Amino acid sequence: MNEPEVTLEVALEHGLTKEEFEKIKKILGRVPTYTEIGVFSVMWSEHCSYKNSIGLLKTLPREGGRLLVDAGEENAGLVDIGDDMAVAFKIESHNHPSAVEPYQGAATGVGGIMRDIFTMGARPIASLNSLRFGSLEDAHTRFLFDGVVRGIGDYGNSFGVPTVAGEVYFDESYSENPLVNAMAVGLVKKDEYASGVAKGEGNTVMIVGSSTGRDGIHGATFASEEISEKSEAKRPSVQVGDPFTEKLLLEASLEIIKHGWLVGIQDMGAAGIACSTSEMSAKGNSGMKIDLTKVPLREKGMTAYEILLSESQERMLCVVKKGFEDKVKQVFEKWDLHCETVGYVTNDGLLDIDYLGEKKAVIPAYELVLGGGAPVYTRETKEPAYIKQLREFDFAKLAEPQNISDTFIKVFSSPNIVSKRWVYEQYDSMVRTNTIVGPGCDSAVVYIKDTNKALAMKTDCNSRYVYLNPKVGTMIAVAESARNIVCSGGIPLAITNCLNFGNPYKPEMYWQFKQAIEGMGEACRFFNTPVTGGNVSFYNESPNTAVYPTPTIGMVGLIEKLENITTSYFKAENDLIYVLGDDHEELGGSEYLKLIHNTVAGDSPKINLDVEKKLQDTVLSLIDKKLIKSAHDVSEGGIISALAECCIIDNENHVGANVNIPVKTLEDFSLFSESQSRIIISIDKSKKEEFERILKNAGQSFKLLGTTGGSVLSINSKIEINLDILADIYFNTITRIMNA
Repeated sequence: MNEPEVTLEVALEHGLTKEEFEKIKKILGRVPTYTEIGVFSVMWSEHCSYKNSIGLLKTLPREGGRLLVDAGEENAGLVDIGDDMAVAFKIESHNHPSAVEPYQGAATGVGGIMRDIFTMGARPIASLNSLRFGSLEDAHTRFLFDGVVRGIGDYGNSFGVPTVAGEVYFDESYSENPLVNAMAVGLVKKDEYASGVAKGEGNTVMIVGSSTGRDGIHGATFASEEISEKSEAKRPSVQVGDPFTEKLLLEASLEIIKHGWLVGIQDMGAAGIACSTSEMSAKGNSGMKIDLTKVPLREKGMTAYEILLSESQERMLCVVKKGFEDKVKQVFEKWDLHCETVGYVTNDGLLDIDYLGEKKAVIPAYELVLGGGAPVYTRETKEPAYIKQLREFDFAKLAEPQNISDTFIKVFSSPNIVSKRWVYEQYDSMVRTNTIVGPGCDSAVVYIKDTNKALAMKTDCNSRYVYLNPKVGTMIAVAESARNIVCSGGIPLAITNCLNFGNPYKPEMYWQFKQAIEGMGEACRFFNTPVTGGNVSFYNESPNTAVYPTPTIGMVGLIEKLENITTSYFKAENDLIYVLGDDHEELGGSEYLKLIHNTVAGDSPKINLDVEKKLQDTVLSLIDKKLIKSAHDVSEGGIISALAECCIIDNENHVGANVNIPVKTLEDFSLFSESQSRIIISIDKSKKEEFERILKNAGQSFKLLGTTGGSVLSINSKIEINLDILADIYFNTITRIMNA
């Protein structure tokens, strides 16, 4: 089959620039073949090369703490949790595919992140997600929302890993470009983790798992451009997943890793065979000789270009130690999976590709990859004009609420605040029986078998704050993630991130990105939660708008004693209710401002990292001393919404509250303020003296608000709302919208 002649026009059609095309010709010493230009186009795409972000990402704290591998060194982050065990975790985006085909886009996002975990030799124990959509009043948003949730649920449930936590936000900025970020967490013995490396001349290269088809071709380049009307025509770029095959692949992969038969193993995700062969070779300072004729295909007439770039799911590339090929093959045959020898490792550094007896590509592997020859750019930055304009918003001119009870009900009914039970009831959160705290509390908690420990995990980001103040808003995302881990009794360990932004070639967008990276780095260094790796997703734009900058933080923490596990909700009558931390009457970017005044304006709330760290350390100390019965942070909707949640989050046992919140007038905005570094605590009355003494000695500000009990939430003896009404709003609002 004759390939098209490669010209500058062909290179531009592949998403490369004129300068990049010239660089490719210089690397090769000739004009590339059509197959080679395809490989360069996917490997140098934003999705694979991080060419517009890696320079800034390297400024993040990428080592230290309990990290066992530096950020980006392996398929996922790896953190020491003691007892010779490590936790592997990572988050990635599948935004563009989900915008075009929500069910398969979301499903394959889950499948891909799971493979990143078990290629480390870690058994996945939990799945999380962070989802963003437009307004639920829009029919297309409901279609996307339904498809994404079903895709996540069907894949995760069938694969057999519990989906234990996440977040869902709705805002018009995501109307045409939803965000679907999937996170996975796994466990592995420290000395048994696997690496994505190829080395050892003559070692066998095997492709294992599913056969290869045409699905997902140029998925990486599709993810590196803005959503437009042309996107619908790129539906074939969305991969198709099979969770049952992935389950078999999981067991087979863990078996061969445990036996020590491998040099390296890597998932074939974005850019498929092109990516795994080049990245593994470059990491091992080696090369590969590959014959694509031996790749198991499920479609006839496929070209070398298509085979190399296919993103068919449930496939791995393995480099096998000499003499163990038959043993590896036997394992995959036992699990009814393909296992075919497609080549061998060389020491010349070249990716040498043949197909049907013809030479199709000869490329230096190092020149293809991130950290090697892939281009690195630093883009122009410019502060967006809207920042100054929105900061000038005069909150003093806001009308006070006419009826505070009605105002609260409207804010509390926001889809951003109410329970996402409609979502997580479609997920199996209890499979494998290790889930201790599932969806609904500040963070999920999963038991580490054969220990007295558990892992707490959370995803978090308030993108309105980041829109108003990218640096501070991102610091808040890190701080709130840590606060949620602490409220569950965990010590924050490290983060992974999914950085969802607009077009990096636009100076205003790149300014947002740079500011966010600065904020993340500052907060992570302060909390000693290094960045294990993650994902950058640029081009989250449509012809009409860009999404709010959304640097999603995925955090994992360690609960060192099971008895320290703490939940968000009130437990019994006549307990004392406190709020730790101070309110500064901050409404910028608040749910109140958006719901009541249809405005996003002002500055983000402030964050003082010293104050935040003191709060977190104090709460962990109180939990360890068994002085706390519940802990829940104050976030969207302010203290009044947080108190309501404490009363009803446990749907089996509602416990009311009678509180007095210091306000100037009952209509004071501070009830809805979203000031940071605040946690609502409940304690047994008998612990009052010791509890307050510890707080005073720590210099931690606090206020006694009232007591638990009854069937209503009573505030300042003026507002009284029945818990049944609150629970109905909280648990059924989204269900009613989706079933209408």
